Amino acid sequence: MTPATTDSGQSLTDLEMRDDFVRRHIGPGESQLKEMLDALGVGSLDALLAETVPASIVSEQPLELPEPLPERETLSTLRRMSKRNHVYVSMIGMGYYGTTMPTVIQRNVLENPGWYTAYTPYQAEVSQGRLEVLLDFQQMVMDLTGMEIANASLLDEGTAAAEAMAMSRRISKSPSQRFLVDRDCHPQTLAVLRTRAPMLDIEVVVVDAGAESPGDWGEAFGLLLQYPGSSGAVRDIGPTIAAAREQGTMVTVASDLLALTLLVPPGELGADIVVGSAQRFGVPMGYGGPHAAFFATRDAHKRAIPGRIIGVSVDAEGRPALRMALQTREQHIRREKATSNICTAQVLLAVIAALYAIYHGPEGLTKIAGRVHRMALILVAGLRRLGFEVETDAFFDTVTVRVPGQAARIAARARESRINLRVVDADHLGIAFDETTRRSNLQALWQVFSSKAGARLDIDSLDAEVEDCLPEGLQRTSAFLQHPVFSLYHGETEMLRYLRWLASKDIALDRSMIPLGSCTMKLNATTEMIPITWRQLSAMHPFAPLEQAQGYQQLFEELEDWLCTLTGFDAVSLQPNAGSQGEFSGLLCIRKYHESRGDLQRDVCLIPASAHGTNPASAHMAGMEVVVVASDEQGNVDLADLRAKAAEQAERLAALMITYPSTHGVFEEAIVEICQVVHDHGGQVYMDGANLNALLGVARPGAFGADVMHMNLHKTFCIPHGGGGPGMGPIGVRGHLAPFLPDHPLVEGVNPAASSSPVGTVGTVSAAPWGSALILPISWSYIAMMGADGLRRATQVAILSANYIAERLDAHYPVLYRGKNGRVAHECIIDLRPIKQSCGITVEDVAKRLVDFGFHAPTVSFPVPDTMMIEPTESEAKRELDRFCDAMIQIRREIAAIESGEADPQENPVVNAPHTHHLLLGGTWQKPYSKEQAFFPLHALREDKYWPPVARIDNVHGDRHLICSCPPMEAYQEAAE
Repeated sequence: MTPATTDSGQSLTDLEMRDDFVRRHIGPGESQLKEMLDALGVGSLDALLAETVPASIVSEQPLELPEPLPERETLSTLRRMSKRNHVYVSMIGMGYYGTTMPTVIQRNVLENPGWYTAYTPYQAEVSQGRLEVLLDFQQMVMDLTGMEIANASLLDEGTAAAEAMAMSRRISKSPSQRFLVDRDCHPQTLAVLRTRAPMLDIEVVVVDAGAESPGDWGEAFGLLLQYPGSSGAVRDIGPTIAAAREQGTMVTVASDLLALTLLVPPGELGADIVVGSAQRFGVPMGYGGPHAAFFATRDAHKRAIPGRIIGVSVDAEGRPALRMALQTREQHIRREKATSNICTAQVLLAVIAALYAIYHGPEGLTKIAGRVHRMALILVAGLRRLGFEVETDAFFDTVTVRVPGQAARIAARARESRINLRVVDADHLGIAFDETTRRSNLQALWQVFSSKAGARLDIDSLDAEVEDCLPEGLQRTSAFLQHPVFSLYHGETEMLRYLRWLASKDIALDRSMIPLGSCTMKLNATTEMIPITWRQLSAMHPFAPLEQAQGYQQLFEELEDWLCTLTGFDAVSLQPNAGSQGEFSGLLCIRKYHESRGDLQRDVCLIPASAHGTNPASAHMAGMEVVVVASDEQGNVDLADLRAKAAEQAERLAALMITYPSTHGVFEEAIVEICQVVHDHGGQVYMDGANLNALLGVARPGAFGADVMHMNLHKTFCIPHGGGGPGMGPIGVRGHLAPFLPDHPLVEGVNPAASSSPVGTVGTVSAAPWGSALILPISWSYIAMMGADGLRRATQVAILSANYIAERLDAHYPVLYRGKNGRVAHECIIDLRPIKQSCGITVEDVAKRLVDFGFHAPTVSFPVPDTMMIEPTESEAKRELDRFCDAMIQIRREIAAIESGEADPQENPVVNAPHTHHLLLGGTWQKPYSKEQAFFPLHALREDKYWPPVARIDNVHGDRHLICSCPPMEAYQEAAE
């Protein structure tokens, strides 16, 4: 039957606008698209695609995705799905705890695009707000752990411990390859260590630090202790640390920040490194993440610490300014010589954790910790009165109860009361308390253990009787969080204004486009973000029984299926919680595959010279030897060099790592042949998914030659960058690699194909079974609302936008690489080397001058020095693209004035950029150019001017005078006034 139509000729189906989100996600409207196509001399998006994408990779197979959902229906569907999760009172512990995010932080940070859409603070002048809070995070970690320096966060506690193991091996003078792990460490941490260790030729040995003497363990380069232990036990680890260090063993302590408000910090007990998770400082469990791990160490090891460090420097006007310090340590620069492949932090979560500490202050945190500890004391008193044996005599928030043969039965009774306990083994239960535990939970627990508890136990009576169980020598006496930032903002009004003031310092997507090549800073739609605050998703413990997490399981299955459909792979693992983790996991799958075939000698990884720095760093971490493949003059892989090196390494060839479209921003015509060359010589093809936004709906990597690929969900699939994290890097694999995908020791079914592997899986790569599960609904929503046609159109428009910018800028800044028909992919590289040669103006000068126009700079000097890589994405309207191009063209005019001698080569608006309000207000103007040219180089800036908070930052000064703690009190007192 033909649908009825209105007088306008539109049916009800037409008017329901089921694909309306596509129009809202894609920036240019139809008239703008026509103008852009006309500028390129192309008749349609399909015609442009035919000119750009090699016909050999274009997929003709229709994408089997559901019809797109409207935004309202998407939220309704996800709401129904989330209700299949049953959130019980979580008393499992093991590093994951219930917590309460202050609502002023939820509304103004977690739900504020000014915070969650910002990029990694490589351009420090436009990142001072979040850099300040990250510095606060470092100060918080240093104070609570008693250490001298901390980084700006890592991915999770398990991988932080693995980084500590690797760092200990690098700096220890011991010849041993043994790394000792106390049996009272969290099991998921041990699993991650066991995955990482073999690639580093490290032997992990479990010891009983509570019962054995370090002298009995033999020589080892490192030791990991948990304080408090996973069992909850608090013991004096000082003598163990001292004995281990006496033997030349580096000691890492995994600890709990809330516990350290009451306990002597590990730094005072002699620890070399302290790691852990800041999750319980206001960050929801989220079924495993994202959370900010912390990493602290001694000042002597500051140049060996992994990850990012925020430091204090000065700007060109002599004022204090913040920046990422010691960046030459990063894998982008060190490549295969890198000591880690970390490419991100967990900035948004570290910001939340730091703000939680700022909002509560030392007194508030101590009070929260005291209440948690008191609840545990009262529980134990009641259990002992009921006749149960509690094995942990000294504890903070977690206890282990001995129940011979009854653990499963009692845990089942607890679940009937909607409480989850930790089943340690058949005879032991773990019970953990947190900020959200209520008095009623105590009563319910006693009732679970004994039906007579209600008549025999009274909370207030027990509270009056119990005494603190923390050993006197382990009770904290040192002060912490004494910097004024931790005392100025306890009132909500003050905190609200502080957050607004911080956000105003930064450039995020709510202010302007962020045209970063290789980073895909597209729209993070509000509808996609809403579900992450729902309790059914945010309050789930990652080790809750699977029957309670059926909503999450449905979400995982559907998302994995959609990702397979879009990419042409046969299986997906969601466990890698960053792109770097995905690279590492994928390479381990390849190694396991070769092992299963008896090809243990295959350990060479071919990597193009243009590759992202994480590629060689990940290959090195996976125990592979990197062999670099040259690029030709067009920026493509040099096929002759590839063939020669593949043949030369034929017996040892394990893999090729390649980014497609290439890091040079073009579709290589020979990609199918490249993959075939590697396969012909026994290798596997690892594809870096950084540029998947140029392929979605058009070509499927699993179908044109890739064996494994990580997918940056924080790029192509709309998870926001969060100022430098969170991210997700799931991997897709062809069927022959599926049995080797990651599994998890605490949750069954993470890898359904694992049973068919003759050599086992790669192991556990992240602490949680499905990585940062809480942010996966964002990507699910994006695919659900876009549908197959919408995703294809997004790719087309991304390619159109990049080519439009290339067309507008080429006469001013030559585009360095183009494809066969003169087209670029979804990004382009413009060449500033001739400018540097003609007048000395550098790519950094142009990047800083863009700040005066209100723009974050594109990617600078990567993959080619003295160039800019620009990626506009499909979400930016033509007006914004033109605004950016106008700014770049105006800067080129300013450079031309320098080249001609019209402008002073040392005193000009480009080399002096960015220009702060201090200059505007600073008395007599002494520059040879006008204030208008300095501050308002385009007339439109008068309507909405971004004022950079600092002038150009002196990076050399910051590294020579390394200060990674909060500035002195005066700076904050002035800010408060």
